[in-house]
Amino acid sequence: MCYLLNTLDPEQTGFIAVENFTSLAEHHELQLDPSKLEMLLALVQSNEHGHVCYQELIELLNSKRSSSFRRAIANGRRTLQREILLDETGLGVYKRFVRYVAYEILPCETDRRWYFHQSRLCPPPVFMAILTIVQIIVFMCYGVMLNKWVLQTYQPDFMKSPLVYHPGHRAQIWRFFSYMFMHVGLEQLGFNALLQLMIGVPLEMVHGILRISLLYMAGVIAGSLTVSITDMRAPVVGGSGGVYALCSAHLANVVMNWAGMKCPYKLLRMILALVCMSSEVGRAVWLRFSPPLPSSGPQPSFMAHLSGAVVGISMGLLILRSYEESLHKQCSWWVLIFSFITFLLFAIFWNIFAYELLGVQIPPPP
Repeated sequence: MCYLLNTLDPEQTGFIAVENFTSLAEHHELQLDPSKLEMLLALVQSNEHGHVCYQELIELLNSKRSSSFRRAIANGRRTLQREILLDETGLGVYKRFVRYVAYEILPCETDRRWYFHQSRLCPPPVFMAILTIVQIIVFMCYGVMLNKWVLQTYQPDFMKSPLVYHPGHRAQIWRFFSYMFMHVGLEQLGFNALLQLMIGVPLEMVHGILRISLLYMAGVIAGSLTVSITDMRAPVVGGSGGVYALCSAHLANVVMNWAGMKCPYKLLRMILALVCMSSEVGRAVWLRFSPPLPSSGPQPSFMAHLSGAVVGISMGLLILRSYEESLHKQCSWWVLIFSFITFLLFAIFWNIFAYELLGVQIPPPP
């Protein structure tokens, strides 16, 4: 870095003359992958001041992209002569999968090329994979114990699980999270597991484990808290809050970037996804209001699905639109965080005082 600084900025001004930098970049004296070299030239071509900021160069070399840098790239995009990522040949199985993920998730060709060239196998997208495996193991264990694989909630012993959220046990804080490991039956588990692997894994590959796990868990927490406020007598099971947060965020991102998204059959897939998600909500509504067995009490609520979708459209959409940008530097991110904390505090006070003040008749906990 010191050699590079002395070569490009001998007077230590913090800026690099466009002529010197262009000559260096065009002669390939910088050891960069093609995507980074392409973006450096775009930055130079879009420059109006005759110099390039040295700090932005360092951020690029360290695989960081500031919003001002991305704007410079966008301004210079029209002057670039580059190949489309789909034209890349001789790729291995992993790189072909990475290219597929890039076109499924990212709406901009520059972002797709950036992700394709900087993507690494390590760390793998472990959050969604491990979560799905744990959910399957838990379901199989309860299926064997109850000898029932569909509509397990009709078994009284199902609600005795320490993982299920039940309003009579709402003082046990872990239940607001742990209910995501329990499922009504094979139909709900299959739907959630399929979406977690088909949508959650590609999202985690592109945006990282921290952002996607945060979005998923925000949907899960919002789901149980919303049920405790709006459907106060009902229990909650299933990871639908987190799943709907991921799916709603991805679908909203596709709609808002419709022209840029190059995934095949996107309209047909969008319709199919909406039909499947609506059908799952309809199944949950039917189950909630179906006549309960005297021994089982009210059936699980469907409000977790809807609250998860709200989290996805708000928080999730901002996360997906901020690829390679820092969330903490965006005002809208802090507005969302403040709103979520406000909702969390309101839900806590509601769970402490509202049940007794409203005289809600909670079914006896199992």
